Amino acid sequence: MTRVRKTTELIPEGKYAAEVAIELIYSEESWSPTMSLEDAGKIEAVRLALCHGDIAEAAQYGRVFELTPATAK
Repeated sequence: MTRVRKTTELIPEGKYAAEVAIELIYSEESWSPTMSLEDAGKIEAVRLALCHGDIAEAAQYGRVFELTPATAK
């Protein structure tokens, strides 16, 4: 029996991070969940877009955040 669970993956890259929706596939043949080749490609496209500072491209796949350092007081 195969189950599919929707989840979000947080992809940090430099001063940005993107939240991308993916599906994890749980099957009896595997000990751990897997993702589709399409979802893996989506994650890689977002990572490359963020690496090159192309926020518009990354935003096509999910929400993009700009990370700012916080100081402890």
